[in-house]
Order: sequence, then C-alpha cells, then structure tokens
Amino acid sequence: MLSIPSVEPLTASKLRVEPSSSPKAIPDASALVFGQTFTDHMLTCKWNIERGWDAPVISEYKNLEISPAATVLHYAPTLFEGLKAYKDKQGRTRLFRPDLNMARMLRGAQRMAFPTFEPEELIEMIKELLRVDERWMPTEPGTSMYIRPTMIGTRASLGVGPSTEVLLFVIMSPVAKYYSSGAKPVSLLCSSSHVRAWPKGTGDCKFGLNYAAAVAPQMEAAQKGYQQVLWLLEDELTEVGMMNCFVGRNTPETGLEIVTPPLSDIILPGVTRNSVLALLRAHANPSHPFTLEGVPSQLTMSEKRIFMSEVASYAEDGSLSEVFGSGTAAIITSVERIGYKGGDVRVPVEGAAASGFGPVAGALYEALQAIQYGDVAFENWSVLV
Repeated sequence: MLSIPSVEPLTASKLRVEPSSSPKAIPDASALVFGQTFTDHMLTCKWNIERGWDAPVISEYKNLEISPAATVLHYAPTLFEGLKAYKDKQGRTRLFRPDLNMARMLRGAQRMAFPTFEPEELIEMIKELLRVDERWMPTEPGTSMYIRPTMIGTRASLGVGPSTEVLLFVIMSPVAKYYSSGAKPVSLLCSSSHVRAWPKGTGDCKFGLNYAAAVAPQMEAAQKGYQQVLWLLEDELTEVGMMNCFVGRNTPETGLEIVTPPLSDIILPGVTRNSVLALLRAHANPSHPFTLEGVPSQLTMSEKRIFMSEVASYAEDGSLSEVFGSGTAAIITSVERIGYKGGDVRVPVEGAAASGFGPVAGALYEALQAIQYGDVAFENWSVLV
C-alpha cells in the first residue's frame, strides 16, 4: 500500500498544552445527546509535504480555519476513528483497545495517500488530552468519553491530487449511557439497490464518504417503519447500519453457530467485532477460563459469507436463534425483524422483554462492558491512562 514519507515524524514528546482561558460548564450526564457536547480542549497537528509534522498542540476547542478551496470540501479526503474512554470504580480512566483503532486509522491514511504516523505516539497524545480534560470524564454507570481522531486534506486547490497539506485533530464528547431507557431490539430494512461498499473499494476504511452516502437510504428505511438498514451486496449480508453483523443458528449437527462475514474490502474491521470473536472463541475453548454467562459451551464461531435468503430460510425452519450488530457506540444491538422482499423476516429475541438482547448478544454486551470499565481483565484490552 502507498506510504507517504514524512520529513518530521508525529512525536508526542513535542506536544505542548495551551489551557483554555474560558472553561465551559459541564452538563448533567442525563442531558447529554450523543456527539453534541464537546470538552474544553482539542488536539491539533498540521502536516506539510515539505516539512512533515508540526509540533502537536492541545488548545481550546474552537472552529477550524481552512480555505474554501480545501480539498476536503470538494473531494472528501477525510478519515476518522471512534473510540471510548471509561472511568473505573477506582476513579481511573481507561481506554479500550486503542491500538486497534490507531492501526486501522494508519491503514486508512495509507489508502487515502495521507502521511503516516506511529500509532503509539498518537495514543500518548490522546491520553494527555484525556488528562487535560479530566474534569469532563463522566462517572455515572454506563457513561463514557467518546474520542474522535480525524484527518482531513487541507490543500487549497481545485485540482484532484494527493493532499500536500493535512490536518490531524482529536475532539472528545462525553456520552450518556447508550441504552438509557433500556435496550430494545431494532428493525432492519434490506437494501440491495443502494450499497454501502463494493469489491476493491473503500468499505474497509473509516472514510467520511462511506457514511455520507448512507444517509439517504437510512432515511428511506425510517419512512418505511424500519430503524436501520441491513446492507446487502446483491443478496450477501455486509453490515447492519454502521455495525458489523452476526447471525446465530442452532443445528442438530453443530449446536449453536455464530456467523459473521469475513473481513474484506466490503467489511469494516470493527474493534468490537474483533472483541466479540475473541470472547466467543475463548468461551468455546474448554481450557480458557473465560465464559459467557448463559451461553452454551458447545458453540461454533465462523467467519463466512452469509446470504439473506439463507437467513430467511433459517427463520422459516426455526433454526435462526438471533441476529445482532456490534460497534463502538452501542456495543451490541439485537435485531427483531428484517424487511426483505416485501415481507418481514422475524428474528427470535429470547428474553428481550427483560433485557432487550438475545441470549448471546446479551452475554456479550455484559462481558464487554465489564472489560471496558476494568471490572474484568481480558488480554490487556483495557489500557490505563
């Protein structure tokens, strides 16, 4: 993959902090709306093809100043990440698997012909931003700090070409408990007339353009009474809304099988997806101490292509056990019905009246939360700030 050299590397040791002179009032956690409240400070760092990375700065959260001709405004050279920090019971701040987020961001930067960076250096800068805005860290159960690292092309030119100037910035937003009024399974509308990603495209990167094109189909689904889109490529399942998807099936031969599409250029390599796979495999391993409460020990985890016609047939013969999505925002979301070919495929959601989750989805949700908040240790996933 293309790698743009940098004269000066991105270095955390050069980071300087310029504290805000006008700190804002912190709203009550119950009033927080996802992605609409921001902390006092932000991290910024400019890159130029001739000099490399400038010294990074943590300064007051403010509007950006870019040229109207900046390439990001015309051709969408922009990529982002999304990760969370959590406050544990001892009052310490924790990041969840930031190494995977930064590795994915680096791959996206290479695909976008942006400058490269050392992931660990950016992680250290994010840790410092969390320390500077420590007073903003929500402490109520289920709350967290959403962190949004972003890179945009700022070259002032209407010509299509590589970004000779780039801005890296990180902003943070405290978020309330995602399921504040209790988890509820969602409805999906299959979309094959619109595709989220296509072979040899950019569906495996967190590019802004991938998400902008998904808004209109999402609105169409809402108008038809569905909450999210189930993205298909022809008949093949790819993603659920902005989440990776999983399908559960019970068979006499193998017992419970959980299937998710294999990683490819049409599937985003989700951090939560990776974590779900690891937890399911640990649970199915008799020699591993980790277990998922209420989940059968005879479990098979598969990464293979799934077709909606298969899911519909599983629902018809009674072998379909559950469908759920995984992602940073909601962690786990169960599905109760799927609009497909003019009708609805009903998905069992055992115990949904009590928990809002299917049995495997609910166990995964509880396990992931316990790891994220530092209540349970697993593979050094939870990183102290």
